Formats: sequence, structure tokens, C-alpha cells
Amino acid sequence: MRAEAAAAASPKDFASLDALVRPRSVALIGASDEPARIGGRPIAYMKARGFKGAIYPVNPKRKAVQGLTAYAAVPDLPEAPDLGIVAVPGELAIQALDALGEKGCRAAIVFTAGFAEVDEAGQAAQDRLTAVAKKHGIRMLGPNCLGVFNATIAFYGTFSASFEKGWPIPGRIGIASQSGAYGTHVFAAALDRGLGTEVCITTGNEAEVALGDVLGWMAQAPEVEVICAYAEGIRESAGFIAALDLARRNRKPIVMMKVGRSRLGGQAAQSHTASIAGDDAVTQAVLDEFGVVRARTTEEMLDFAYAAAKRIYPARNTLGVLTVSGGAGVLISDAAEAAGLAMPPMPEEAQARLRELVPFCAPRNPVDCTAQVTNNLPLITEFTESVARDGGYPSILAFWSQVAAGSSVGPVLHRQMREVRAKYPDRLWVMSMLAPNKVREYEADGWLVFEDPARAVNAIEAMGRFGAAFAAPEPPPPPAAPVVALPPHTPSEAVAKALLGAAGVPPVPEHAAPDSEAAVAAASAIGYPVVMKILSPDILHKSEMGGVLLDVADAEAVRHGFATLVDRARHHAPAARIEGVLVAKQIKGAVEMALGVIRDPVFGPVAMVGLGGIFIEVLKDVSFRRCPFGPEEAERMIRSLRGFPLLDGVRGRPRADVPALARALSALSAFAVSAGPRLLSVDVNPMLVLPAGQGCYAADAVVEVAAEEAG
Repeated sequence: MRAEAAAAASPKDFASLDALVRPRSVALIGASDEPARIGGRPIAYMKARGFKGAIYPVNPKRKAVQGLTAYAAVPDLPEAPDLGIVAVPGELAIQALDALGEKGCRAAIVFTAGFAEVDEAGQAAQDRLTAVAKKHGIRMLGPNCLGVFNATIAFYGTFSASFEKGWPIPGRIGIASQSGAYGTHVFAAALDRGLGTEVCITTGNEAEVALGDVLGWMAQAPEVEVICAYAEGIRESAGFIAALDLARRNRKPIVMMKVGRSRLGGQAAQSHTASIAGDDAVTQAVLDEFGVVRARTTEEMLDFAYAAAKRIYPARNTLGVLTVSGGAGVLISDAAEAAGLAMPPMPEEAQARLRELVPFCAPRNPVDCTAQVTNNLPLITEFTESVARDGGYPSILAFWSQVAAGSSVGPVLHRQMREVRAKYPDRLWVMSMLAPNKVREYEADGWLVFEDPARAVNAIEAMGRFGAAFAAPEPPPPPAAPVVALPPHTPSEAVAKALLGAAGVPPVPEHAAPDSEAAVAAASAIGYPVVMKILSPDILHKSEMGGVLLDVADAEAVRHGFATLVDRARHHAPAARIEGVLVAKQIKGAVEMALGVIRDPVFGPVAMVGLGGIFIEVLKDVSFRRCPFGPEEAERMIRSLRGFPLLDGVRGRPRADVPALARALSALSAFAVSAGPRLLSVDVNPMLVLPAGQGCYAADAVVEVAAEEAG
């Protein structure tokens, strides 16, 4: 699927944004002689910073704007500009874009607001604006956007006032934001921390250029090595997925803040899977697929970007900790456990050597060398080098607190830390200390410096996730998609299971019985005891109305059960079509799991696996993945569940047939793609997983289908 996604939007397509971000000439329609006005700021900024390209102000009322020759209209320009910036209101903006297209302009930034963000009339106007851009082949950013800056060429196509705080400093962090105000907030916050964010692109209403296009441009641009992204919603999937894939292949980490946790709407009433998914869970699955690390706060986003700028991404990350404080060691250990970052102990031999140096040290990991090292400063080198050499940890966190700032210990500590780090340059070295005047010196030596050790731990863990994503091999191709012919309406359970069984999701042995005697014959063929369920395409969740009978032990019980199920169905759902009952083999000793599919409005079919039975909606212990995918990825999803020990032989239970479950989940993902857009959802719950080698069986299934359109 990664290859297919990358084909959807190639690096060449992303490079079409060059005219937006690296223009050689810029026309500003609605140019103002006042540097503080929206139409004046871009010109003032570019003049102040020394933009080398041509700047063409367009203003019919002035012959000059901020000392530059002004032009009455776009046709009067001496050449077709690479980029046009539109800063005129309403209908004039549409006319200006059309004029730019006629002139041969390749890209445009539309500052103008009052479009789709306002009302239906605004949406209609935006549709006309977009049609003009597409007619001329213009890559259009906005409307209602704050624009772009690329400090590497002194291009400032933005009216943000954030530069009154300071100009961008050299660095390789790029900001891609759907919100202009938040994007420039991140820039200003990064500036306060001394982080170089030389490129910032805000997308506004995304009428033509979307966030995925911007991420894709950054993924192949030499100006950017680390990407900070802010998203409120993903408008289109193909370019977004292709961009994430390209960034992963180019080893460019993306730190994303995705806000909004809304739930999927109409499907939730019919689908258990949809009711626990929601837009956020699906988006998270896509981000996880490509190794995008999600930030919860602005501070965390900048922490991760700061750490990523070192470009050390441990693929198999573990943490070694050196501390002068036992309490800090406990705090760091707690933070590491919460983050899922392993802290294996030092080798026994190394621990013994360190105890010989300081008998009362705690050398396991965290390695607490105690304050004794401040009385015998060469011990600092001994302990630090042992953590690196003997522990072999890819990431090392040293907690020195205010010791690093002291005039007595600080200079020696700094020299020794520099020397040890130089011997192991491939490690991620992180310092937690309270020495503001020393931070830049340690950073110059290659250290990351945090005051708060818990923040340091979270940043270290994030670097490991990047490393694992960058080192991951291309997944094997998904299984061949079966030919699927969906029925015209949502089918009964029996038909649903037949569909899934043909696709590779095996059903429990069962027979549909239209009357009681047929039910008795089916039960005799299967063998007692059996399960009996009402069979109706209109009753999807049978247990809620008493439509399932267990431990039906003989022929008389089957006849009585048939009558009972039909009576209950007629009482609870009098309008439902009753096709009889389903008689199924009763399986015991299995682990109940659940499989499912939803059709996400952006990313298409998404598969789910989780604990089954009634626990799925209570515990929500589930894993999602875009379809299709192979058995290897399916097994990874299964093993990621908190409840996986139930399948892995917890407390003496036999291990379940996880490979069989993985094959069924993979087959379901291929079925979901082949079924096409009429497939709304699939619920297989419970999926009964027997002991190893004995397979798994769908005990209940719902396949929700959109009705065929008439004609």
C-alpha cells in the first residue's frame, strides 16, 4: 500500500509547490504603501531581509509602493511572476487570480477571507476561485490563509506580525499548519527557545493546496530536515499518505499536533466498530503506520523537534540513566515506564566494578553515582563511560541538576562529559540540568539539554519511534483481493458469513433453517449442543432482544427454541423479515476476539481487531489499520493489544491460534477493499480463537451495505 500511496502523488508533484515557497519573482495584488497593513507587510519584510527576486506591487491608485514601481493591473506587469499574492477583497480576489493565470503565473497565495469559512455563499465563491486556479494550472494556497515564509531566500509571503518579535534564525525545522495563527505561534515559541524554523507554510481553507501537499514538499526539500505539523482535519488522503510515506523514506521526522476528537456519525448506530473508532482513532492509526509522532502540547512539539534536529534516531531504543540523585532516578524510571521506554539493567560485572569505586552507589539503572563523585571528579568519567560502554544504551540521560552550574564542579564536569560523548558519537546524549548559562555550550558539544527530566524522557522515547519507523523494512504485499459481489441490501447473518467465508474469514459450522424440523436436522448433522440465533437481515444485534440461545441440547429443545426465537423477534421487531433461525456448532475453550471494518470518509476502509464479546465497547482495547495489509501486519496489530496475554497462554491457558487470527484479519482487509464503496461496515464479534493449530471461527457477523441506487 505504501507504493500505491506514493504513486498517488510523486515528488515531482510536490515540487510543483516550488513557485509558492521559492519564488524568483512576486506580484502583490492589493499592495499597500503602509508597511503595517496586510497588503504592505510582505513587501516591507522582503525589502528588510534582502529578497533577491523581483517584487511587483499592483495598485491602480499609486505609481510607487514602498519605493518600488507600482503597476495598475496584472496585465501591466513586465513579466509573468512566479507567484502572485492576492490581498484584495471578495470578487476582486477571483478576478485577480484569473488575471494572474492569464499572465502565466504558476502559483498564488490568497490572503482574502470571507469564503467557505463563512457561509454557503462563501463556499460558492470559493468554488469559483478554485475553478479559476485549476483552469490556469495555478497552485493556490488559501484562501483565508496567513501565507508563507522561507527565510533561506528572504521570501516573506505573509502578513504575520510575529516578526516584530524577531526574525527566523538558521535551522532546519519546517512548520506546516492549517491554522495561520497557530503556525506563527509555533514559530514565535520556537524563536524563544532558539530553534531555527526557516520555513513556515499555512494552508487556510485548502481550496487547492492541502496539508499533504505541503508535507510532501517539505519531505523532499533541502531547507527542511524536521517537520512540525498542525492539523484540524485531513481534507484528502492520497497526497497526505504519499507525503507521510516520502518523509519516512527520506528519514525526515514529522511531529504532528492533530486536534479534534469527533466521532463518526451515522455509521455508529449500526456498527460496533464505528462506535469506538471515530475520526481521531483512524487518523492515529495512519500516523502510526508511517511513524509520525503526535504531540499533545506546543511545548512537547518543540521538545520533539529540538531533539529530532540532532538526527539521531535509535531504531531499538533503550535508556541508560546516570544520576546524582536517587529521587530523580525514580522520577525518570516512572516517566520511562509510562512512555514505554525500556531501561534494562547494567551488566552484573559492570555493576560490581562501579560498586568497587563507590560502595554505596546504586549501579543497576538508573546508575546513581551519588554526590560522592563531586569529591572525586575523575569518577564522573568512570561512571559515564561505563553506562555508555558496558550498558550499550542507544540513549543516555545524565541528571546533574544544579551541579553543572557550580564553579567548582561545572568546568570539570563539562570537559569530562565532552570527552566521553566524543567517544560514542552515535548515541543520543541528553542532559538534565539547571544551568541556563551553560546550555549553549553543552548543545555545541552535541548534547540535548532539558531542565525537566520527564520531558527529556518523552523526547528520547519519540526519537526511538522515529528510528523504528525509519528502519522498518517495506511490508510484504497484502493478499490478493478476492472478487466480491455485495448483495443489493444489508444481508442476514448467514449470507454475511458466507461472503466473509469465501473471502477467507471462516465461519463457525452452521446451517440456516427456515422451520423447526429443518433446524432439528441441522442440529443433528452438526452435533449437540448447538447455538440457535434468529435469522433476519433487519435484526443486526440479536443478543439485545434475546435472539441467541446457547447449550441447546436435543431435538425437543431445538423445536422449542425455534418457536421462542421467532416469537421474540416478532415481539421486539414486528416489521422485521424473518428468514428462520441459524443453527451453529457451539465452540468452547476459545478466546473471544472481534474483527471489524469501517469506511472512513477520508482514508477509506479501515480494519480493526480487539477483545471480543461485550468487552469491546467497554475496554476499547483495539487496534486499527488502513486496508489492505498482509498477515504480518495483522499479527503486529494483534500483539499490540493490552489484552494480548489472553491469546498468549496467560496463567497456564493454552496459547491461541494467533497466526490463524492474523490470516483472517488480513483476509478481511482485502475483502473490504474489493467490496468497494457500498460496503459501510463489517462486525465479526465474537471471533472464536481456538488453541494453537485449531484455527478460528466467526460466530457472529454483520456486513452493512449501502442499498443499490435505483436504475
